[in-house]
Amino acid sequence: MLKTNFLQSPAWQNTNELIGHKVIVEKLDDKSPTYMIVKNAKRGRYLEIPGGPVLDWDNRETLASAISKMSAIAKKHRCAFVRVRPQLLDTAENRALLKSLGGKVAPMHLAAEHTVILSLKKSEEELLAGMRRQTRYEVRRAGKLGIVVESGNSEELFREFHHVQSKTAERQHFVPPNLKTLLAEREAFGDNARIYVAKTANGEPIAYGLILIGNNEAEYYEAASTDLNRKLPGAYALQWQVIRDLKNLGIKYYNLWGIAPPGQPNHRYAGVTTFKTGFGGEIVAFIPAHDFIISKLKYAPDYLIETLRKHRRHL
Repeated sequence: MLKTNFLQSPAWQNTNELIGHKVIVEKLDDKSPTYMIVKNAKRGRYLEIPGGPVLDWDNRETLASAISKMSAIAKKHRCAFVRVRPQLLDTAENRALLKSLGGKVAPMHLAAEHTVILSLKKSEEELLAGMRRQTRYEVRRAGKLGIVVESGNSEELFREFHHVQSKTAERQHFVPPNLKTLLAEREAFGDNARIYVAKTANGEPIAYGLILIGNNEAEYYEAASTDLNRKLPGAYALQWQVIRDLKNLGIKYYNLWGIAPPGQPNHRYAGVTTFKTGFGGEIVAFIPAHDFIISKLKYAPDYLIETLRKHRRHL
């Protein structure tokens, strides 16, 4: 199992509590606590465990006990099912393991199942050398154009980000987080939630990125841009500055958070995949989200709705 990120942390617990979700924190084994979120969707209530459960996945006895505890918690809170997405690589063995424990592949993804993770243990020279040639060219071109990158975590900057991302969502047809969620992330993560902004030499915004840090890993969690990003390499400058800053903070890994699965050119993330993979790093496929069904009657309509939604959204 790979190291956990912010999804299994007190900061993510606080974020969810601030936006109104109930979060249950319990040890499902004798080691690390697991953060479980009760989600009240229109289609029904379920228990979500993103980036977890955090368990010893090599110990069959521990797993069986943990699944039993998890299911009991779900029943107590009247949940129709439990959705998990542990930090396990997507292998035939791991899929067979989840299936043997009673899991069913979920109709929707959870928490960047396909992504690029960049090791920041390398030097800046090695990181540049590991980039795709075009990416390296755009990073250097940004410097020549005088593009500057600033960062901060003031409420004003988060509100500005929300406004620009709303415009971006209109152009690119996706559903952005609401302002309440963004401000909850700012409050819960403190200095570990930062907005980066790439600007022209004249101070005009080009690209934005929300970076979240947790458990020695940082995530490129949200993005936004203005029309200038179509012709200026602001997003490239932004990423390079983020990488350099994270290295200086001693963060070991940078997760670019979400790319298209292999062989799916029509996937919603296909456009950003070329951009993100251009920075080098390792393409990682985590095991897909699995559902542990508590009530078959309540789960059936949820499964149908989410399956249709997945096809409609090209996910």
